[in-house]
Amino acid sequence: MLATTRLFWILLLACLSPLALAERLRLVSDDWAPYVYQQDGQPRGIDYEVTTQVFRRLGVEVEWQFLPWKRCLAMIEQGLADGIVDIFQFDTRKPYLVYPTEPMSDVEFVLFQARNRRHAVTGLDDLAGLTVGTSPGYTYGAAFNDSPRFRREAAPTHEANFGKLLLGRIDLLITDRKVGRYLMRQLGLEQRIEALPWVVSRQTQYLGLTRKPGREALAQAFSEELQRFKQEPAYAAISHRYIGDIGNILNAVEQQESSTSR
Repeated sequence: MLATTRLFWILLLACLSPLALAERLRLVSDDWAPYVYQQDGQPRGIDYEVTTQVFRRLGVEVEWQFLPWKRCLAMIEQGLADGIVDIFQFDTRKPYLVYPTEPMSDVEFVLFQARNRRHAVTGLDDLAGLTVGTSPGYTYGAAFNDSPRFRREAAPTHEANFGKLLLGRIDLLITDRKVGRYLMRQLGLEQRIEALPWVVSRQTQYLGLTRKPGREALAQAFSEELQRFKQEPAYAAISHRYIGDIGNILNAVEQQESSTSR
């Protein structure tokens, strides 16, 4: 049955878009390690490898370009790229984006602080009068984005935000839990910076494809193949290669938080 379904979507893709299997898709994203990023000029990351593997199975060649996130969003909206990796679903993006139903990964936005300048934060009200480091073009949830109680200050890179935090130029920074933990380990900051337990918001990341003839079929074929790939040992091996024990620890924390919040 699974083989029949897979063949159906591949044939449908070929029928609806004869050029889909021959063209090279231009995908854009920013440096969002460990999900997708560049190292020594080469693309890397969990979602990079997964996306590449799934498209390879579909016979679709992809080309990657890394740009600041705001520019990625502008290119997608203007139809200057074929797709964008690790984007959230919003109604305002549906006129120009098609999403596979199967997500790439989940994001959990939390706050990070310097261990020598701790803040007791369990909600937005506790941020009153503080400055929180953000990233241009990122959405952390309406409540956080629109709150007038604290100041948001953007930095060009995630690494720059961690530097500002260490120097005391911002009080806190916000980013995905896995991204923050990964950067802390890479920058050797695990003894100087820590994550707060409060979760600001949770989001799901998807591949987004610009709306063109045949893209709905391509998105569905991608979703079907991604679902299958997630059941294989190779998928778990990719995640472990980038986050290893960090991933196991974070999964345990998330399960504990989920059980205590019900």
